[in-house]
Amino acid sequence: MKKKLGIYIHIPFCRSRCPYCDFYSNAGCQKEEISRYAAAVAGQLRVWSRMCREHTVDTVYFGGGTPTLLSLRDFGLLFEALHGNYDIAPDAEVSCECNPATADAGYLRGLRTLGVNRLSIGAQSLDDGELLSLGRIHTVSDFFRTYHDARDAGFGNISADIMIGIPGQSTKSLLNTLKRLSDLEPEHVSAYCLKIEEGTPFGKTAGRPELPGEDEVAEMYLGTIEFLAGSGFYQYEISNFARPGYECRHNIKYWSCDEYLGFGASAHSCFGGERFACPASLERFCRGEYVDKASRIKLTDADLETEYVMLTMRRTTGLVAGEYARRFGSDPHKKYDARFREFMDLGLVIADDSGYRFTPRGMLVSNSVLSSVLDL
Repeated sequence: MKKKLGIYIHIPFCRSRCPYCDFYSNAGCQKEEISRYAAAVAGQLRVWSRMCREHTVDTVYFGGGTPTLLSLRDFGLLFEALHGNYDIAPDAEVSCECNPATADAGYLRGLRTLGVNRLSIGAQSLDDGELLSLGRIHTVSDFFRTYHDARDAGFGNISADIMIGIPGQSTKSLLNTLKRLSDLEPEHVSAYCLKIEEGTPFGKTAGRPELPGEDEVAEMYLGTIEFLAGSGFYQYEISNFARPGYECRHNIKYWSCDEYLGFGASAHSCFGGERFACPASLERFCRGEYVDKASRIKLTDADLETEYVMLTMRRTTGLVAGEYARRFGSDPHKKYDARFREFMDLGLVIADDSGYRFTPRGMLVSNSVLSSVLDL
């Protein structure tokens, strides 16, 4: 039986750069430059297919940046490279991120025809004032139009992203966003707490916005979990909620330490016992430099175990003792009972015979808990 493989394709272009974003992207690029990049990604897909003969691709994810800045012709070139060089599973999940201001009805029909079957729309908020404070180029009405156009185009699997703790947001306005979003009945919702990253406009002292306080953000997050649960969504990861059967299969690969390959400038891979990344440079990538040598790490058994614990604890199922034993040949309770004890006593972690998992409040401080447990 062939091994399963996920493919991530990074599209590093945006009309304008959001002041909170630290992903690799380029604003204001011309159509010719975008098409040249798409051709380079297609070239990488063809070259790397030689090491994937024993794999079946069961997830493909177009992320960014703004993938919907690619023309349908450019997308067609990428799908041609995928289907011409890889064993794509008939039921593969093929996701594409979408900015509401960049896709009309005809474009979405074209994406669906090419083979995209899951659309992730970046709503962020359903309050125009909050969108403005985030530097987003779309409006609430743009989001609703895009959502309905996507349904009309045949998308039966739609996810919407929202943000928690953004400038000007209150518990009341977040609840209003959640209610309006729930009324649309999407299959999936991602709810991310805004994190101010160094090197972004928001991360600079002069550009740092006034944000809700930590306690208010915590209550917003916990309220989001409660509201979405009451609306038919179950939480399966710290920031992700789905109706049963609509979990993002591609992202689950990351949290399960399964194999995936990243294509395009700055894209990361976990493949063949190594982690590596493409250079975060359009020019270097388009010249055919597909791996930044400094990024290449051969994973030791200790690395694999640490990464597995760190990533699988993001899921609401947590660290499952049986799966851990299958992968690493030992009982996790012998190693982690003492390490998690402090956080169990604080009500942040639940431990039982099945393994370990965060409580909702524990998810809010998961990074610090895991840094302590794993001595990072």
